[in-house]
Amino acid sequence: MQKAIKVSVLSDYLAHHPVDDYQPMKFEFPDEDIMCIKNDWTFGPKPGSKWTLVFDGASNALGHGIGAVVTSLTGFHIPFTARICFDCNNNFAEYEACIFRIQATINMRIKILEVYGDSALVICQVRGDWETRHKNLIPYRDYILELIPFFDKITFNYIPREENQLADALATLSSMFKVSWTNDAPHITIERLDELAYYESAYNYAIDEADDERHGFMILKGTLKVKSILKMCL
Repeated sequence: MQKAIKVSVLSDYLAHHPVDDYQPMKFEFPDEDIMCIKNDWTFGPKPGSKWTLVFDGASNALGHGIGAVVTSLTGFHIPFTARICFDCNNNFAEYEACIFRIQATINMRIKILEVYGDSALVICQVRGDWETRHKNLIPYRDYILELIPFFDKITFNYIPREENQLADALATLSSMFKVSWTNDAPHITIERLDELAYYESAYNYAIDEADDERHGFMILKGTLKVKSILKMCL
């Protein structure tokens, strides 16, 4: 009861002694029609710049993986890898690799793209040189054709396997690791080595050996000097 009286007294006091600069809360929002705000990204490649995409898919006893490299004319490389976590054969993996990175170049706002792959089946089917008869490959080809209008110019070119070593290595590497969830992929760092592995230790050994020789020479020189002084005294 005593607490209730104190609260009543406090509320009555505040009611009769309002703050001079008090302003009531405003619940009207002038931007109430705005549902979300997004950044207007203006970053992108230079207009008219040409980029290349090399892709490869790998399907082996360890699993399925895809690898690709997007390269600019200035030599700027962007490698991509992904492990395919559903059952497929090598032709499916090749199509997945091609689509996977074409989608990425669209997001990068690349407008002129040269696509290279060592799968004659994928390249020739997309170009229309070969007819696509397998019912499971038709949706892949059709989807790539739907992506073509996003570019001002895009070409598909076949290259021999020996000229696609980087994408092939990335695809094989990604097929070897098991990925349980999206960010479970292993982080691989490539370091730079400018010297032979044994060079530093061999160099330090040579320095230590030279120091030992100089130290031994000084001891010998000091010993001979002492002997000379003793002989003079005798």
